[in-house]
Amino acid sequence: MKKGLIACFIAGLFLTALAASAVKAGYVGPGALRVSVAEAKKLKNNKPVILSGKIEKFLGDEKYLFSDNTGTIQLDIDDEIWKGLSVDQNDTVEISGEIDKEFTGIEIEVDAINKKN
Repeated sequence: MKKGLIACFIAGLFLTALAASAVKAGYVGPGALRVSVAEAKKLKNNKPVILSGKIEKFLGDEKYLFSDNTGTIQLDIDDEIWKGLSVDQNDTVEISGEIDKEFTGIEIEVDAINKKN
């Protein structure tokens, strides 16, 4: 009985640590460029990027308007990417994702989002 409780406790700690680290997930290594909105708009399709700025408003259907001091761009943030994070238009966030160029325009397909302090 004690071994079972200890195993459950350890598994719970592991899952809690895993969930906490998942909030900061997303590719940030070589090839992912830290860019401004203006720079992101000039990049090729599927290029991994990291941007820092504010989410100005919700546009509907998992689409958001993002801005920094160089301009605005649309974000596509699937509901599961939020992972319980709450932000408003006053919060600075860092997003990682990739450029998604389509005939209707350009957006960032967001893989991870983090609130900056």
